[in-house]
Amino acid sequence: MLRLEHVSKTFNAGTEDAKRALDDLSLHVQKGDFISIIGANGAGKSTLFNAICGSFYTDSGTILLDGQNITMLPEYRRARQIGRLFQDPMRGSAPGMTIEENLALAAGHGGWLSAISRADRDRFREQLSLLGMGLENRMKQPVGLLSGGQRQALTLMMATLDVPKLLLLDEHTAALDPATAEKVLELTDRIVLENHLTCLMITHNMQSALDQGNRTIMMDQGRIIYDVSGEARDRLTVPDLLERFHEASGKALDNDRMLLT
Repeated sequence: MLRLEHVSKTFNAGTEDAKRALDDLSLHVQKGDFISIIGANGAGKSTLFNAICGSFYTDSGTILLDGQNITMLPEYRRARQIGRLFQDPMRGSAPGMTIEENLALAAGHGGWLSAISRADRDRFREQLSLLGMGLENRMKQPVGLLSGGQRQALTLMMATLDVPKLLLLDEHTAALDPATAEKVLELTDRIVLENHLTCLMITHNMQSALDQGNRTIMMDQGRIIYDVSGEARDRLTVPDLLERFHEASGKALDNDRMLLT
């Protein structure tokens, strides 16, 4: 469904600040996979997402989505097929626009109220009710007045309103308090399952990396150093993951945020 073949990217090439962010990386994602991705800061996780989304063109390699070569496809055209959430709940929605207007924007109406039909409003209200946050009764409220958890849940709904071929979650619960993060993760699981989505999720929470989805990938220095699924994954614990990282990279994982979560 998603295939990256020998993808590399170096920033500031030819200078003393050169950084090889992706190093001959290959990844094959099956339709319906829900993959959790972990790694220390600078491992290349978000860079991988940026390469898939087209935020930059890679130096080498090929990226295919559902059989289509998107390696040189502009970002705005990839966005029609790829949904993405970021760590910051303030990204992915327009704070000065109402909930209804943001949903209209996500539905392709440009956010213009004149283009929102009664059927659209009924659909938005029904979808919002599934979030369990009471937002269906606040459709005229500016999104900027919502809590971080409410806004992230709304952004998740916006990203999947028209079901994408691929959903990318870039630490989308990291800025939330633990209770809210758990609710958003539960919502994520339900939306992914109900829509049969193919999903990649970056997380700093190592337990979540084992609990969410069907496959776990570990990255280091722009490479995938560990990839596990099935029964082998089911048997793993967080200490096991730490040991696998040490075995694959030759060093201990020193990211305090990951170790203390």
